[in-house]
Amino acid sequence: MNKQLSHADARRVTSHWPLISGVGVVGLAVLLGVLIATRNSTVSLDELVLNDFVNIRSNFFTLPALAMNFIGGGWFGVLVVPLGGALAFLIAKRRWAALYFIAASAASAGVVQLLKVTFGRARPTEILVTADLGSFPSGHVANAATLAVVLIILLQRRWVWFVGIIYTILMILSRTYLGAHWLSDTIGGALIGVGVAVIVWAPFARKLSAETG
Repeated sequence: MNKQLSHADARRVTSHWPLISGVGVVGLAVLLGVLIATRNSTVSLDELVLNDFVNIRSNFFTLPALAMNFIGGGWFGVLVVPLGGALAFLIAKRRWAALYFIAASAASAGVVQLLKVTFGRARPTEILVTADLGSFPSGHVANAATLAVVLIILLQRRWVWFVGIIYTILMILSRTYLGAHWLSDTIGGALIGVGVAVIVWAPFARKLSAETG
């Protein structure tokens, strides 16, 4: 059953808890980045996980990982996915949903870039793809987590929860497998994606509720 937010629910959403929880999650990501930066070395768990992935590299895993690399970032992940999603909601006559989709995607990407510049963490040397500077946090994973949370909020379907979580986990695995990020980078990206999507949701909640009935 499609359980859309009621107006009363929307009023509660626009109160303080989404901002507090969203800022808290983003704060955890920043704290993780600070801990990594102040250690001045790669976290040992990061090294162990990356080594395990390097040891199992083969075409069977590399090809789908490269597909995830294309889908989750670059011009496709940063432009086509948000604009395509917004267009779909506009066609469905949900302009506030379209605006929320774009705003959350842009805000997530902006926070990721800010933290990349702030921490300037080096990527693994075993990287299989071309990537920009700054390993922490993972923009691909942040995009995936933002997309998942936004669609969960807008569609209110159980299957969206399942697909969104699986998609984010696959993105985490693929980024680590490709050596594009340390595991802790992907965790930071997931926290950013979830936190930003919730923060941006708060000011849109009433409009989204009214839009869906």
